[in-house]
Amino acid sequence: METCAFCDIVADFSRARVVHEDDQTVAFFPLTPATWGHTLVIPRAHAADLWEMDATEVQYLMRAVLEVGRTLRAVLEPAGMNVIHSVGRAASQTVFHAHVHLVPREAGDAVGDIWPPRELPQDEAALDGLARRIRARGQGA
Repeated sequence: METCAFCDIVADFSRARVVHEDDQTVAFFPLTPATWGHTLVIPRAHAADLWEMDATEVQYLMRAVLEVGRTLRAVLEPAGMNVIHSVGRAASQTVFHAHVHLVPREAGDAVGDIWPPRELPQDEAALDGLARRIRARGQGA
């Protein structure tokens, strides 16, 4: 099995600047932060992403995200904050241990727009059909 950098941090906090910990989660600064205060919140137990976690594990993770995010807002007073969880290589996930990025933002920072404005073709009938399929699947899941 490949070693997991985030599991290594859970096992030995000296590998990171830890800013929060509880029985279920750990939060720390990444090695290459996008902005000042950029923080990762992870579950202690290994799971590649949210889809591998059960609802209780996700609740613990999101509770820590809320606590750490509020603390970052109080300490840094950023103009905004991105809360990001990427799943899979196509979504830019590079460490396959579930983690949520808290990225404090300021106007004109180095991150820039993460969803650049652009015109996408909209097929209203196709969107209606997709919404129906998702609702039907969600109610039956």
